[in-house]
Amino acid sequence: METAISVIIPAYNEARRLPPHLAEVREYLSRVYPDCHEVIVVDDGSSDDLAGVVEPLRADWPELSLLRHPTNQGKGVAVRTGMMAAGGDTLLFTDADGATPIDQEAKLTEAIRDGADVAIGSRLLPGAGVVRRRTLLRGLAGRLFASVARWWLKVPVRDTQCGFKMFRCEVGRKLFSQSHESGYLFDLELLAMAAQLGCRVVEVPINWADVPGGHLSLSRQMGGALV
Repeated sequence: METAISVIIPAYNEARRLPPHLAEVREYLSRVYPDCHEVIVVDDGSSDDLAGVVEPLRADWPELSLLRHPTNQGKGVAVRTGMMAAGGDTLLFTDADGATPIDQEAKLTEAIRDGADVAIGSRLLPGAGVVRRRTLLRGLAGRLFASVARWWLKVPVRDTQCGFKMFRCEVGRKLFSQSHESGYLFDLELLAMAAQLGCRVVEVPINWADVPGGHLSLSRQMGGALV
């Protein structure tokens, strides 16, 4: 059966936070996309036995695969590795912490079906029934960076750094095959390229909750690593 959706999860030292998120992803996709989904975890050189946590799950979950980088290469590279290996009609990447519930993919899928080439989850756009939980300081940092990014790159997206983005397969492959940014600014590079190529980018309000235990400091968030 044709793969309807590929979910790519970049992960670096996420042996603790990834398993509950994977459990939610499995339950949801098995119910909504039975026998026509794939999940690709990209271990970006973790040192916490992330692979040892993921590998056993593959025994009875054939749609799950694990790709491993021998060394840490950056989130941009990890997402690119997963995207270029994916074969779904739509390609979604989501952060390993599960800050965005996987059921929010339905909102992005609807945008793609309505003609978008790229659907961007947004923690900043208002929306009926949308629930968000984040610290005040992180929220302020996110809004500041988003404003600077829009001014700098002239991209019509309020929340450039949300780690929940979906692409039509052919569009995603083209963008990632041409991308070079290895770190957390890869989102900006992709959005700038999408604008240059005339892709239709739609921003969609989503539920989101801050999950403790991340690797990023506020100073790096202010520099663009707002995930």
